[in-house]
Amino acid sequence: MMHVRYSTTCSRRSGENMPLLFGKVPMRVLKKIVYKHLGARRSDVILGPSIGEDAAILRAGNEILVLKSDPVTGALERVGFLAVHVNANDVATRGVEPSWMVSTILLPENFDERAIKTICAQMDRAASSLGIAIVGGHTEVTPGLDHAIVIGATAGVAKDGRYVRSDGARPSDKLIMTKGAGVEGTAILASDRRTFLEERVGGRTVARARRFYERISVVRDALIAFRTGGVHAMHDPTEGGIAGGLHEIADASGVGFTVDDSEISVAEETRMICGAFDIDPLQLVGSGALLIACEASMADQIVNRLAEEKIEAAIIGEVLAERGNRFIVRRDGKRAKLPVPKSDHLWRALGFQG
Repeated sequence: MMHVRYSTTCSRRSGENMPLLFGKVPMRVLKKIVYKHLGARRSDVILGPSIGEDAAILRAGNEILVLKSDPVTGALERVGFLAVHVNANDVATRGVEPSWMVSTILLPENFDERAIKTICAQMDRAASSLGIAIVGGHTEVTPGLDHAIVIGATAGVAKDGRYVRSDGARPSDKLIMTKGAGVEGTAILASDRRTFLEERVGGRTVARARRFYERISVVRDALIAFRTGGVHAMHDPTEGGIAGGLHEIADASGVGFTVDDSEISVAEETRMICGAFDIDPLQLVGSGALLIACEASMADQIVNRLAEEKIEAAIIGEVLAERGNRFIVRRDGKRAKLPVPKSDHLWRALGFQG
């Protein structure tokens, strides 16, 4: 079992006929192919598909609508739960409360009604907790699948027409991160590689790590930060983890950054699990964390406001003017370029690539 929200992935080597690895399609493919085939041009599209952007922004009459679609594959234990939260997160990064969801549930052969009920009950509980109405969709048994796929699409209305994008980060902005690195990946590995990990890090650690699913929503994080003020950009670092998310927000905004490794929270459970698989916590799928670029004068206020709501947050760095300058200050004090993840380290841990 596994959970990834992207149906295609990074190229092993250059060339149109080369196979793709598991994970997110590389930026060059998005630019070369995907973004060149987007149907009609409409004046009511404020923001369509763009590098680093989490959700579309549309004008619908007198309202501003935010819309997002994402799939979740595998991870039957939590597939319905995740489908709601990963879609809601991306709407919330606009500073907009998610309100409605439609879903497509694709099931493998031999699925029974009890399994369908499990998925739908998970979606019901997750949506109810966020005030989201599930207003439609489609459910079918699909030939050729060996696990369930749930595809969600979530929308919300920008109150008073106010929203934030991922491309608004400005030089001298402070960078804030909520919760910790690799939250989602920690939960997935603790569930999908439970036996392996119990032998290496212990049953108690694995049990705690499995509860990391409870940390995956960033809806409250995003809405609290946005309403506090001074937020210029927000981004939900999913595939590629914190490292990927930082590069995506920098790509979207045309800026660089420097971050301090000692300020990036990594839970002990995450460190232990990543150590067992020899993977990097900063390159492990990261839903549950939120990256915020904000006015320097508001950074402490945002962190304090989040803390009042019992949401862990810290200033991890700042935005630089030169887009080629993307650094991490390691714990030994040495500064290095932050690598761009070639593919999420979840795949390495699950054995799909070396």
